Amino acid sequence: MKILVVSDTHGYETNLRTVFSKIGRIDYLIHCGDVEEHEAAIEEMAGCPCTFVRGNNDYASKYPYDTVITLENQKIFVTHGHRYGVSWDNTEAINAAKKAGCSVLMYGHTHRPLIELALSERGVTAINPGSLTFPRQEGRKPSFIVMETDRFGKAHFTLNYLGRGNRLFFR
Repeated sequence: MKILVVSDTHGYETNLRTVFSKIGRIDYLIHCGDVEEHEAAIEEMAGCPCTFVRGNNDYASKYPYDTVITLENQKIFVTHGHRYGVSWDNTEAINAAKKAGCSVLMYGHTHRPLIELALSERGVTAINPGSLTFPRQEGRKPSFIVMETDRFGKAHFTLNYLGRGNRLFFR
């Protein structure tokens, strides 16, 4: 299963369109908030099931702040993260994911990409796809994550960047 994880598009889909043209068909899309009322356009572009959560800039959103989904064998806690203080530390969000019985936490808000594989003491893999619109990490390249599950249901995460001329870079 191929899952595209994005966040903080803030009503702009240009780079998301580029991502779809570069990575091809996906089976599922997860948006970690700050969509700014563009969910319908993103669902149409994705052409597959989607999960959205409400971000701090999604004032009129009908979506929840947090949700739990199960894809393949992975139980995933999806949140924007602003209500858990992720700008300083992701511990509170990890604890919420653990409390919900999830092995994966997906969040946004910081506009900085992250893949933090589960450590024995934390027990949750935390990922943040960064932002396709307003990246804040060093180099400020728009970023997203592709999660793929293998035939055993194990999740693998790839952090990807759009570079100059919207070339795709993998890490």
